[in-house]
Amino acid sequence: MKKLMGLLAVLLFLSFPVFAQQRGGAQRGGGAARPSGPPAGGGHIPSRGPAPAPARAPAAPNRGGAPQKGQPRNFAEQPGHPNAPHVDAKTDRWVGHDTGRGDASYHLDHPWEHGHFPGAFGASHVYRLGGGGPQRFGFGGFFFSVAPADFGYCNDWLWDSDDIVVYADPDHIGWYLAYNVRLGTYIHVEYLGN
Repeated sequence: MKKLMGLLAVLLFLSFPVFAQQRGGAQRGGGAARPSGPPAGGGHIPSRGPAPAPARAPAAPNRGGAPQKGQPRNFAEQPGHPNAPHVDAKTDRWVGHDTGRGDASYHLDHPWEHGHFPGAFGASHVYRLGGGGPQRFGFGGFFFSVAPADFGYCNDWLWDSDDIVVYADPDHIGWYLAYNVRLGTYIHVEYLGN
């Protein structure tokens, strides 16, 4: 019996380093080190939301990811990056968040019609999706809907189990950015209430 207890103690001691590692290499809190994993997603959480985009001329609506002027927008600016708005895991650059305040795709006639999201924002607040779909999804008693222009960018989201982080959108009044931790992509979402 003493040998068995000794063996279990040694095995437990040797397993501590495995449990001490962070899941998926996610950086929480904005340390200087960057993950060595995939270029987007894979558990990486941006330390902050995007900076405001430079001022531009008003853009025409781009509903559902449809092409503008005959050309689809390509977000895969590097090999291995998704062709959807995403965050580069090595630089925390918000790829695709560059259309500025005048983008008609994200105009709301009644911004914050259902109030402001009362939950917490940013890297230290990860939420688990609890079901629904692009038109209405929820977590923790809060409900949101995806901007129609972003429907095509969330087809591979798991609406009942993905982890997301909510960031304020500095450019589009009434919208928030929901970042998918697994995929590294993000979409514009409107708060519907609780």
